Amino acid sequence: MSKFQGVDYLQIDELLTAEEKILRATVRKFVDDQVMENIDEHYERGTFPVELIREMATLGLLGMDLQGYGCAGANHVEYGLACQELERGDSSLRSFMSVQSSLCMYPIYAFGSEEQKKYWLPEMAAGRKIGCFGLTEADHGSDPANMKTRARRDGTDWILNGSKLWITNGDIADIAIVWARTDEGIDGFLVEKGTKGFEAVRIEKKLSLRASVTSGLTFDDARIPESRRLPHTMGLKSPLMCLSEARYGISWGAMGAAMDCYDRALRYARQRIQYDKPIAAFQMTQEKLVNMLVEISKMQLLSLRLGRLKDEGKCRFQQISLAKMNNVSEAIKIARSARSILGAYGISLEYGIMRHMCNLESVYTYEGTHEVHTLILGRDITGLSAFN
Repeated sequence: MSKFQGVDYLQIDELLTAEEKILRATVRKFVDDQVMENIDEHYERGTFPVELIREMATLGLLGMDLQGYGCAGANHVEYGLACQELERGDSSLRSFMSVQSSLCMYPIYAFGSEEQKKYWLPEMAAGRKIGCFGLTEADHGSDPANMKTRARRDGTDWILNGSKLWITNGDIADIAIVWARTDEGIDGFLVEKGTKGFEAVRIEKKLSLRASVTSGLTFDDARIPESRRLPHTMGLKSPLMCLSEARYGISWGAMGAAMDCYDRALRYARQRIQYDKPIAAFQMTQEKLVNMLVEISKMQLLSLRLGRLKDEGKCRFQQISLAKMNNVSEAIKIARSARSILGAYGISLEYGIMRHMCNLESVYTYEGTHEVHTLILGRDITGLSAFN
């Protein structure tokens, strides 16, 4: 099968700068050359391709939209295009980049001390240090304001107790950005691997995001120095700002998964002969392919507009909710429709579509469920909250 050439029915490439096209081409080649060959095996074994971390760092993808501290200083459209191409390979690669960049490097960049930034950000941009983001708890996913993890002062230190669940990169991370309730509100802490009382345990037997590391974190009287507290946090608003950054990348990433499913289904339909002609010649198959193309084209316009708004400093978090909600939902529909075109072959790892479909079920839920984003938009347009 020839290399992926992109999906651009509305000539959206004309809206991209030369630098943005070069970045996309670079990441596309990386995915084609180094991800596609082995990702099915990683998914089947339930392993993450850790050997690709340094390669991603070499391309400048880690913390790529941050300025200084060894980061690439790319614009938000370039960041989105990178997410698109990585998730075209597999959601695990985009998830790793999102967590490392938006959920770990960003809070250090936005809320950390200068000393924290100077130490951690260059190491993380180079892939020498890996991060994870500890917000979600077993009983508090969509409602982080009621988290149970607590930190109390003990002299100049903090004592951390509680647990976090469904944490990407958890047990391979060198540093965990952990959010906990204190007497002053909600604070962020940098908890280093090896801290006494801190343990990360991998979650096994997943049917989705199998090529991604997912863990549970526990804290039992873990002592955290004051120097490991993020000094400029603003309560719950701070982790929610991090989630907005990640959700933006997801809106592009889901589009990449959808593009791969569409591309594979289109190629297959042109080659698969039934009743003496390619199944692409049948009306019902053409309807499925057209519907996929229409939705991908709409996703492209939505994400590109959102990226331009972010670059202009005018993007609202509700607009990010709209893009995350829409693009993931439509990507799942596209994956299911593509699977149906391939028939029984569609469930084979060799064709990749079922892998995307299973991954997208998790993407539909994490970084804010589809339902939560619906209610965020509902509150924004009506002025009335459906939350408590």
